[in-house]
Amino acid sequence: MFKQFTENISGHQVYLLSSLGIFLVFFIVVAFLLLRIRKAHIDHMSSLPLQDGDEIQPSNLS
Repeated sequence: MFKQFTENISGHQVYLLSSLGIFLVFFIVVAFLLLRIRKAHIDHMSSLPLQDGDEIQPSNLS
């Protein structure tokens, strides 16, 4: 299947195939990282906006 694409590549089709390749590599890397992430890390990050005690007070901003 891919042999047909590579045999008939002309000029601007190289950019098409290279952008497709970059997209596929990026998608696979992101999917791999998402599958490897620990559930504890996801829980910690999801609860960050809801935690009390570490809030920045408006008077402490300057």
